[in-house]
Amino acid sequence: MFSISRLGSVMKGVPRGVFDRAVQASGAERYHKCFSGWNHLTAMVVGHLSGATSLRTLERTYNSQTHQHYHLGTGPLRRSTLADANAKRSMAPFEAVAQALMAQAHRTLRREGQALLYLLDSTPIPLAGRHFDAWTQANRTQRTQGLKLHLLIAQPGAKPLQCAFSAANVNDITYGKSLPIETGATYVFDKGYCDFGWWAAIDAAGARFVTRFKRNVALVQLHQRPVSAADQDVILADEEVHFAPRKRGKQRDHGYRAPLRRITVARPNHSTPLVLASNDLDAPARVLAQHYKERWGIELLFKWLKQHLKITQFYGRSQNAVKIQILCALIAYLLLAIYRQLNGSLASLWMVLAELRATLFQRPTTDSTVHRRWMQRRRASEQLQGRLFT
Repeated sequence: MFSISRLGSVMKGVPRGVFDRAVQASGAERYHKCFSGWNHLTAMVVGHLSGATSLRTLERTYNSQTHQHYHLGTGPLRRSTLADANAKRSMAPFEAVAQALMAQAHRTLRREGQALLYLLDSTPIPLAGRHFDAWTQANRTQRTQGLKLHLLIAQPGAKPLQCAFSAANVNDITYGKSLPIETGATYVFDKGYCDFGWWAAIDAAGARFVTRFKRNVALVQLHQRPVSAADQDVILADEEVHFAPRKRGKQRDHGYRAPLRRITVARPNHSTPLVLASNDLDAPARVLAQHYKERWGIELLFKWLKQHLKITQFYGRSQNAVKIQILCALIAYLLLAIYRQLNGSLASLWMVLAELRATLFQRPTTDSTVHRRWMQRRRASEQLQGRLFT
């Protein structure tokens, strides 16, 4: 009985119809007839899953398994062809696949009926040096030269739902304002998204948020809320507040007039407590503090992508090549999560990736294969035993 390789099992998670339509709409194969878009995507996913550090390594790894190319629907790889494709091809098909996989994760959340907890943040991708400076130096900041990757993920499970790129000097709130707000969801973000007008838009849409107040914000206390005895070791204060009215002639009104929660959370390892802001007036203070603590999940996801997939070393130095490689890293992460779920594995995602790297092109042994081989050995043994007495 034929069985596909583990790489083939991983690639089955790609919505092929979505990818093919995006390739046709963008004309990605117009001048690259000998190197299809599917070959391009498969090669980049192999690069991430195998940990190939360069195009030469990826070419050698990929072409050492020529017997697998037919079943994957691909062909031999040439590093010069892949480099040209990364530099010149549209990244629209890769964006379409990433968005389709993230939409699949979102539908799963809605179907399971879980409470929608969304984490929003960005991470810098440092890009400096030869050929990078031509398109990153003009938008650099004091801390970063390169670009930003913005992500919206859902907890639990660190499921990416939205992604976007921006220059390093673009404020995080610019991307935040472009996101559609989902009624009933809770959004958690840090002080980089401090925009009271945007907070008002979230509140008006029937969603909730948990973030941090800046030190210089002017607030008026409405009343003090009681803190249960069980929470007093964590929650130092729970207050309802509103923004102090602006004086005439000052900055324009931000439009947020509803009351807010100001929750002061103890931090034993820091000299100052954590002061949280939320428009959720019903949830216990400890629950809101836990929501903000879970924001660390998106930082761990960024760390995982950078450490275990190839978004710190790039196969090309053009802007298009870098973005395609980052999108393919996100696609590889989502395919890996789908592969683990379909196989019912209880191992961590990193352990699943480690196993895949060692057996990427191998075919998993099925029960029928084991039985067939056992029968062959048995028949061979019976034939040898018969000859012993002749």
